[in-house]
Amino acid sequence: MKGHPLSSFPSPSSSFSPASSPASPSARDSSSTPGASPHPLAPYGWDAGWEAEFAPYAARGLLAGRVVRVDRGQCDVVTAEGAVRADTEFVTPRDPLKVICTGDWAAVDPDGGDPRYVRAYLPRRTSFVRSTSSKRSEGQILAANVDHSIIAVSLAAELDLGRIERFLALGWESGGQPVVVLTKADLVPDPATLAHLVEDVETAAPGVRVLPVSATSGEGVDVLAAVVSGGTSVLLGQSGAGKSTLANALAGADVMEVQAIRDVDGKGRHTTTTRNLLVLPAGGVLIDTPGLRGVGLWDAETGVGQVFSEIEELGEGCRFHDCAHVSEPGCAVLAALDDGSLPERRLDSYRKLMRENQRIVAKTDARVRAELRREWRLRGAEGKAAMRAKRGRL
Repeated sequence: MKGHPLSSFPSPSSSFSPASSPASPSARDSSSTPGASPHPLAPYGWDAGWEAEFAPYAARGLLAGRVVRVDRGQCDVVTAEGAVRADTEFVTPRDPLKVICTGDWAAVDPDGGDPRYVRAYLPRRTSFVRSTSSKRSEGQILAANVDHSIIAVSLAAELDLGRIERFLALGWESGGQPVVVLTKADLVPDPATLAHLVEDVETAAPGVRVLPVSATSGEGVDVLAAVVSGGTSVLLGQSGAGKSTLANALAGADVMEVQAIRDVDGKGRHTTTTRNLLVLPAGGVLIDTPGLRGVGLWDAETGVGQVFSEIEELGEGCRFHDCAHVSEPGCAVLAALDDGSLPERRLDSYRKLMRENQRIVAKTDARVRAELRREWRLRGAEGKAAMRAKRGRL
């Protein structure tokens, strides 16, 4: 099936050699014996750390595998013995942040069961989480065990620096290294104009690499491939940002279907409808995601602080340690705003994201408290029923 991660790459049960498998750090670390062949799952990110974590499950006869796609009630897992379609009944708890996700390392039933189940998944090293658009203020995990967050921004439309900062906050909070990719760079033929756009994004993304890339001309694709070759990357962005085209360019094949964007508003249709994990020929693993209309923060105070690191550093020079940077005397942030060294847009964006994050945290805390109260009431009711039943038996 076109666009399916297991239909685009050879089965891991195929013979791997150092010459044919991606030269990623995980591939090099997966074998402790000099000259030995890499572990079949090394191209998917398997390493000595994961092997040690999985040891208790291996002792039970379960298979290790990486989740490459999750559907309703089932998921595709790539194992050393081949691709497995498994039931997710045991790894779909009520907490949406704890459901199994693309990128997880799973413990799967061995061959013979019908159906085969994912029994558990290993503790995540990192995870990319956003707030859902629901009124319940729940978090949604988009990808697990991610080393890089690739934020795709189309140059076919006007740059929205505020949205880029929002993506970056979530990217930093996930524990991975963000990278901003300005797609469709061929639509900006003037080098000076392109350099100016890159500079604008760099001011909104301190400490983040900004790469202009054109999947059509090939500009910058090799540079990006080198950046992501050493781990797992998640590809994020709005519909029409060129994510699927970029995924095809990195994969060296048309593994993701591409649809034309609308001429009216430059927005695209949702080409990708599930999160798919792909092995890249130059090394590394890519998780492609559907276009995100809403990018809500989820307990991302650290990530926001990283995006606006210059404001955080200025804040250390304020007279009061709890300065809100609004009207307090001796505020170093407001002083920088007055002398022009801090753009007003940056401070406005910082305040907006901080306020939003505080509301999300407050709602989440309130929801957790309400759930605990319901649980306590339920336990109380069950206890009373048990006591009545006991009296009836006496």
